[in-house]
Amino acid sequence: MDHAADTHRVGVVGLGYVGLPLALAFAQSGSHVVGLDTDSRRAEAINSGISHIEDVPTAALTEAVGSGLMRATSNWDQLSSVDAIVICVPTPLTDNRQPDLGPMIDAATSLSRVLRREQLVVLESTTYPGTTRERLVPLLEESGLAAGRDFHVAFSPERVDPGRSDFTLRNTVKVVGGLTDECAAAARALYERVCDEVLIVSAPEAAELSKLLENIFRSVNIALVNELAVLCDRMGIDIWEVIDAAATKPFGFMRFDPGPGMGGHCLPVDPFYLSWKAREYDFYTEFIELAGKINQSMPYFCVDKIERTLNAQGKPVHGSRIVLLGVSYKPGVADTRQSPALKILKLLGEGGADLVYHDPHVPALSEAGLRSTPLDEALEQADLVVIVTAHKEVDYRRVVEDSSLVLDFRGVTREIESANLVRL
Repeated sequence: MDHAADTHRVGVVGLGYVGLPLALAFAQSGSHVVGLDTDSRRAEAINSGISHIEDVPTAALTEAVGSGLMRATSNWDQLSSVDAIVICVPTPLTDNRQPDLGPMIDAATSLSRVLRREQLVVLESTTYPGTTRERLVPLLEESGLAAGRDFHVAFSPERVDPGRSDFTLRNTVKVVGGLTDECAAAARALYERVCDEVLIVSAPEAAELSKLLENIFRSVNIALVNELAVLCDRMGIDIWEVIDAAATKPFGFMRFDPGPGMGGHCLPVDPFYLSWKAREYDFYTEFIELAGKINQSMPYFCVDKIERTLNAQGKPVHGSRIVLLGVSYKPGVADTRQSPALKILKLLGEGGADLVYHDPHVPALSEAGLRSTPLDEALEQADLVVIVTAHKEVDYRRVVEDSSLVLDFRGVTREIESANLVRL
């Protein structure tokens, strides 16, 4: 790598689950990083070395800030001095499941006021094909500068799986689609500082759709095994045994496991971005939308299963003490965005259940008015313990031994045989 580029200056807009790890990676590569977050309290905490993301250790953040290579701000003017700006803001759905580009539009509008010649702007936020060219570029060009001529623009999807250590930003191929060949080259030079391999595709649209395909692939296959799990529940067949058997085939099969539904900022959202855009072309992504429908219905199936499990013991949901183990959307993280546990809690609460939860990563659920209860205390006098998210820190054999009734939605008790244990 060219050591003359060690003073490369990078701006990262949005210091959340995507932006903060990326900002730290650039700082650790020797770049001077300005991280911008509209939440001034978050920016102040980061400047004090306080991390709010599991994948960003406080010690590493403290070192990056202390070295002078990284600082956080809420002042957009600070981005006028950097060479490249990466936008990592949320792209959620509205209440009626339309794409909400509000955060991206706000970021682009603010950037247009400080943008200068020769800068590179990269959008990493997951979105529908055409967003970079049709929405981002016109907003940036309000600066009076022309994209592809006066400054560079590219799209490069974030592909890191939070909480995962085997595949990271460094060893996961970085896909880049530039507005022009020169834009793509500028983005390649940027990401080669923190990624071992950069793949250039023909245009931003191809890069945008590649990220949606990755997540829709997972969504569709999870929906398939979820639908099969519901059928197996009716047929009295062990879905886990079926999947274990099928997974012994060394070709033509990829294992996906059922569960209480999908969560996080990608899988429950991304299919709707593509479905929305497809309608512009008089095309209806029925297969993709059906998968989304099945996955969204799983919390309702889980509540029905909870009701039937309690009923078999002569107990109603109303007044029963029900303990949920795990409320984050996946193991090993504190992220509760779109977590199926939230829907399950809401539905059980409406049914009059006495609700308790334990999650070593989520100390409080303000929306539910609950705090994580220590495991021993949670299991005491529980009418039913429900495994919703399978954190590795929990001893599930002990949970089964110390509980009167356990319902496992994640298949982590497959090696345990007990009369008080029910599985999906």
